[in-house]
Amino acid sequence: MTRQLDLIDQLLATADRALRTVASTPVASRPYPAAAQVAEAADLGPEQRAEAAALMRVNHVGEVCAQALYEAQALGTPDPRLREAFAEAAQEESDHLAWTERRIAELGGRTSLLNPLWYGGAFAIGLLAARLGDRVSLGFMAETERQAQQHLQGHLDRLPAADTESRAVVGQMQADEVRHRQAATQLGGVDLPLPARLAMRLAARVMTATAHYV
Repeated sequence: MTRQLDLIDQLLATADRALRTVASTPVASRPYPAAAQVAEAADLGPEQRAEAAALMRVNHVGEVCAQALYEAQALGTPDPRLREAFAEAAQEESDHLAWTERRIAELGGRTSLLNPLWYGGAFAIGLLAARLGDRVSLGFMAETERQAQQHLQGHLDRLPAADTESRAVVGQMQADEVRHRQAATQLGGVDLPLPARLAMRLAARVMTATAHYV
């Protein structure tokens, strides 16, 4: 009975965090990386502002997916130590969620209309990774963060040079992803086979191409 209640509590907490991710305004636990930047959105032309907002919307979707992945992986592992590691990564990704949403608003843009869909799909993938065992789940985390790091570098290359605020946010996100990848590897994550890595890359491309506009 106690075990059933614990599971129910976990499921209710997971559902609550899912609703908070897709339906509420996140609050960061760390300072906004762009707070010290001098450049303002008003310094950008309309096309530059629209492009920066679209790129930040894609990044925001990535953070919605990260929340779902780590929630599912934490729910699926029997190891309290790994559950804590996933929760810690999710907290930093929650900061990213708040930062990207704030920057999108500053640029006059909007978040993706498909966020509930992105969350649900990523949660299902996270549960699948967890079912394959902790080492595979950690390997999936490491590969996810590696691809996220590359993705963010691509956005740094595409963001307008004058948009130092967005660049500061993306730069801090990228540094955090590197640490998450290293932590997952140190905890025992295995290298995923090439077909799995390619499938993850293809799924990410579909998501980013769609979220750029919707």
